[in-house]
Amino acid sequence: MTVTEQPRQNAHHPTDPARPAPSSDQPVPVAALVEARLAEEALSEPVKVLLKEALGDGEPRGTSPVGRIYLESVAVARFRGIGPRAWLKLSPRPGVNLVVGRNGSGKSSIAEAIETAFTGVNMRWQGQHAMRSSNWRNLHDTDGRPEIEVKLAIEGDTGRSTLTRTWEGDDFDDSRAELRRPGHGRAPLDQADWKQALRDFRPFLSYVDLDRMISGKPSEMYDAIATILGLGQLSAADGRLRQEAKALEDADKAAKAELPGLKDALYELEDDERAVQALVAIDTAGTPDFETVEALVAGLPTDTDEGLLAGLRTEAEVQGPEMAQVHAALDRLRNALADVEDLRGTSAEDALRRAELLERAVAHHDRHPDAASCPVCWTDGMLDAAWAADATAQIAALRQEAEAAAGARSELRSAARAVQDLVHTPRQIPAALADPWRAWTACRTIGDPGELAQRASEAAATLADACAAVKENAVRELEKRDERWRGLVTRLAGWAERARAVEANKPRLRDIRKASAWIKALAAELREQRMEGFADQSQRIWERLRQESNIDLKAVSLKGSEKATVRKLVMDVTVDGQEASALSVMSQGEQHSLALSLFLPRAATADSPFGFIVIDDPVQSMDPAKVNGLAQVLHELGEHRQVVVFTHDTRLQRAFTSQGLPVTVFEVERAQSSKVKVKPVTDPVRQALDDARALASTSDLPSAARTHVLPSLCRIALENAFLEAAWIRHHRSGAPEDELQAAVGSADKLMKVAALALFGDAGRTGDVYRELRTLCGPRAVDLLKECQNGAHATGARITDPHRFVDDIEIMAQKVRKAGVTA
Repeated sequence: MTVTEQPRQNAHHPTDPARPAPSSDQPVPVAALVEARLAEEALSEPVKVLLKEALGDGEPRGTSPVGRIYLESVAVARFRGIGPRAWLKLSPRPGVNLVVGRNGSGKSSIAEAIETAFTGVNMRWQGQHAMRSSNWRNLHDTDGRPEIEVKLAIEGDTGRSTLTRTWEGDDFDDSRAELRRPGHGRAPLDQADWKQALRDFRPFLSYVDLDRMISGKPSEMYDAIATILGLGQLSAADGRLRQEAKALEDADKAAKAELPGLKDALYELEDDERAVQALVAIDTAGTPDFETVEALVAGLPTDTDEGLLAGLRTEAEVQGPEMAQVHAALDRLRNALADVEDLRGTSAEDALRRAELLERAVAHHDRHPDAASCPVCWTDGMLDAAWAADATAQIAALRQEAEAAAGARSELRSAARAVQDLVHTPRQIPAALADPWRAWTACRTIGDPGELAQRASEAAATLADACAAVKENAVRELEKRDERWRGLVTRLAGWAERARAVEANKPRLRDIRKASAWIKALAAELREQRMEGFADQSQRIWERLRQESNIDLKAVSLKGSEKATVRKLVMDVTVDGQEASALSVMSQGEQHSLALSLFLPRAATADSPFGFIVIDDPVQSMDPAKVNGLAQVLHELGEHRQVVVFTHDTRLQRAFTSQGLPVTVFEVERAQSSKVKVKPVTDPVRQALDDARALASTSDLPSAARTHVLPSLCRIALENAFLEAAWIRHHRSGAPEDELQAAVGSADKLMKVAALALFGDAGRTGDVYRELRTLCGPRAVDLLKECQNGAHATGARITDPHRFVDDIEIMAQKVRKAGVTA
């Protein structure tokens, strides 16, 4: 086959075991291949994770984002050469459709309208002078706005979709398009699932595009072919990795570029230990000391903060005696001293002294109960038990009398301790405060309350004044230094944040580079493998189109890569066996044939969601032999695609007819005021009915023609109507097209084809009659039987040939309508 497409990976049934396995020559989907390769490769786990993340967002090749899309009709109004609304009604299924008409009839306006509806642009006008491209509105019908409406059949949808493009102003670019799809509502066309596919698998080719196809920039020709090799997922993944790598590399460069200026600024503050510490931290060999930098930024002391700045901070934070507390404690001590002094020489004081003396004597007696002599006067018999009892009684009486003196002495001791408790020694004592702090600290060792009160008062006042002076000087000096430091700390903080992120991302950058290298190697390998299949198809098409040409297309290859500065599509040709440059030795017709050889495989790739191809004026500059070859190529392409060819050259239609190739022909006629009409010329159903009607009108119609030929022609009309309805039903079910082709191929009887059309199941022939009666009326079964009888020896019994053909036409149209609304 000249133009083939790989079996599609149906999105609805990806792993159905009942479905036929893909052919052995079908490329493995990139997603599956990458998954298998990743499992085999000895890559680190972080690299594999990166690859999976980069590849995960890509659309796997082999499945379309929507079902296959076909054209059902095109309505154009007030656009280009079309005034009032004109319709082109197509059968939304594979097959070749020729839209013919003389130059100026409006056929190219219809072709351009289809392209414009989908894309919003017209490639034919790109690069043209503004005066030519500005005449896009019809000059005759100006009562309304230009509008293009395309009815679409989308695989799997239960009804038809409508794509509408309208204009509000006079600027061609000022248009908006809306897609209305069953089950999806209305949405701007920009949100359609096939937006990217329109760029990758553009299904439109005009005469101007044929020139651009082979005369574009080498990189553009390369890109046009590279996109259909199924490597878009790899290319997108590599792009994401490269983008992230560039961002990380740029961040590294920026941090390094910022460092010299930052160092210079820090050098200017070399009398500030913080600046010195920052310089040492950021100039460390290897990885900067970010902990030190962050501590400096936060204003925290660092482990190396031992110099002048540290001393200033200590002085600024010093806390001397709280004089209010000192004064209160000293007042209490002085009051206690006064109370004790007032009791000195009083009876209370004497009683206290005597009680204390007796207590010591009783204690001596208790320790030496057998010694009766007084240890003071050595008089015998004085310290006996009676004496001890009497002394104890006297102690109690004296204690009661001396209670006031004891309280005064207890308060004196407590007040002295309170003063000493106010003395504290900090962890660090500034050198300027060493002496006054030493004097204040010495107060803790003074035992005499009077001396304590005097020295504590002097030491506290001296130390408090010294602390205030030192603190004030330190704060002033720190503020002076901080003012200069603040000018740099924000800059240092920003650099540290960026540099630390760079350092943290270095392992990821290394992994990204490894992942990118792996993808590039795999993409290069697959590109070479898959390009072979594309090149084979181009060569096979060229062999059909060359027809008597002495030029051989030996190879088609891609040189470079998607990211390379120099990349091009290379076409190796020979002329009578001698190597030559393709474009330099080919005639215009040969160049157009070569362009078709490159375009058709691209548009027919299985990855494209577009089931249609629109070609405008492909025959120009071709000699008759090449036109015959083109008809063969289009016919074979039409087995898988809905091919719509617009041409004014009658040779293409004759090429189909003379070679017996099936084709549906529409004729475009233009009347005054841009009134354009499109009528079918060789619709298979219509053609069979017209032939049958012509036969019925024949005078003296032979009996055999009435009984065999006429019903056979009507059977052909019904069979084509059933086939059309079967295809539309199958398409809307979302099932693969090869299933229907296989089913039609095995449907050797009209009843099986009818069952396919009515139920989607060739095995339900027993239900056909019942369904036909419901759909077409009670006489439908008799009509079908008569058509079948025409193939038998006895033939059909047709009393009124004209009425028979009329009834078959009504039945065929109802069958067709059922397919459209199924």
